[in-house]
Amino acid sequence: MAERNSRTVRDLRLGNRAAVLRRLYFHGPMSRQALGGATGLSSGSVSNVVAELTADRLLEEAGVVESDGGRPRTLLRVAPGSGHLIGVDVGETRVRIEAFDLALIELARTDRPLTPTGHDVEAIVAHIRDGIAEVTSAAGLTAGEGLIGVGVGVPGIVETTAPGGALVHGQTIGWDAVPLESLLREAVQLPPDTAYFIDNGARALGQAEMWFGGGRGVRDAVIVLFGSGVGACIVTDGVIHGGAHGGPGEWGHLTVHVGGRRCRCGALGCLEAYAGAEALLERWREAGGELPSGVGEEGGVAALVAAAYPGEGREGGDGSGVGDADGDGGAGDGVGAGAGVGAHDPVARAVLDETAEYLGAGISGLVNLFSPERVLVGGWAGLALGPHLLPSVRAHADAYSLRHPAARVTVDLGELGPDAVTVGAATLPLADFLARGGRRRVESGEAPGSGPLLGSASRAAF
Repeated sequence: MAERNSRTVRDLRLGNRAAVLRRLYFHGPMSRQALGGATGLSSGSVSNVVAELTADRLLEEAGVVESDGGRPRTLLRVAPGSGHLIGVDVGETRVRIEAFDLALIELARTDRPLTPTGHDVEAIVAHIRDGIAEVTSAAGLTAGEGLIGVGVGVPGIVETTAPGGALVHGQTIGWDAVPLESLLREAVQLPPDTAYFIDNGARALGQAEMWFGGGRGVRDAVIVLFGSGVGACIVTDGVIHGGAHGGPGEWGHLTVHVGGRRCRCGALGCLEAYAGAEALLERWREAGGELPSGVGEEGGVAALVAAAYPGEGREGGDGSGVGDADGDGGAGDGVGAGAGVGAHDPVARAVLDETAEYLGAGISGLVNLFSPERVLVGGWAGLALGPHLLPSVRAHADAYSLRHPAARVTVDLGELGPDAVTVGAATLPLADFLARGGRRRVESGEAPGSGPLLGSASRAAF
């Protein structure tokens, strides 16, 4: 009985720590008095928790605010330098690795381009290993000092319940039950107790948008990832769907045309076979479009936009490229969507119009099934094409949806830009850290890779 009571007291203390830490992280700076009202904790509990978190160097003072007739009140905030995170975006054309402080301010980054057949497992693991070594060195994180964890966003379905760590089923990239977590633990030069969090890139994108982007304040949302392929993150009542198997991220393999085009997954008629950037460029070529030589998917999409909407693309065509929110972006191909002004190409316009209809029809299925308040379109291709296609996508989504759920949904672009998946990957260890009241897994006695991803750990932020 005494042991059970001890565990209960410990759980209560950790819950109080988590409540204070999350409130300050998402809504700070705040005074101790304001924290009491916001968390429902007594003034004594708040004082005890703040003292613990300050002793752990997780909180710092952030100025004072005048009070009505009393002494000025000290404001508190989460100390940005009290921990560090690494986010990895394993994409279609490159691997991006970034180091962040606890406030998700970027400290260092590296991009490692992939060849068209670049998803050899050993090559990907080597890119992540070398990239982590590069960014930890650049950020001054000697031997992983102060590292809370590593988050990795990948294409495909992620199974997190396997005994040896997360397995990745990436059918479109040729991965079948790849033990990515165990491979990273063997290869990456970080302390053995480092926590790794691996999840589908669309779900990582979704968490980032819900925490910091266009999903803030919304309980029911869909975040669409439009890159080389397409995926979706579905959020209902503030919780991301998918459990231990990440299924809803594979929305791109919903059949939209029975007996239609062959998808990268091998099936016929998937949404991705019509709306993904790779398929989009194939359809343009088949219709007689001419892509510039020597450019990748980003350059091809930029050229397609320039042909369909001459003079309406990115100003100047600076060649910087578009980033990625599904791991399809990179450093740029040197082709700007604003390059070349002339009469529009009706073939290019027709291909994009058809793409908008397929994307809108696919979104309508999500609207009818989940009745979200908001749909956000992200991913490098979504951000590149959205300014041109979004009105048509909205119209088609409305036309294919039932009237009642369609009347309550808005369809907009994501707000976080090209680094959204990398940021989202970094939020995976961050969500766990906040849910544990600022204690790392090794401090709580758990295996460093165990426990849930996303889910209820994310709820309190929304």
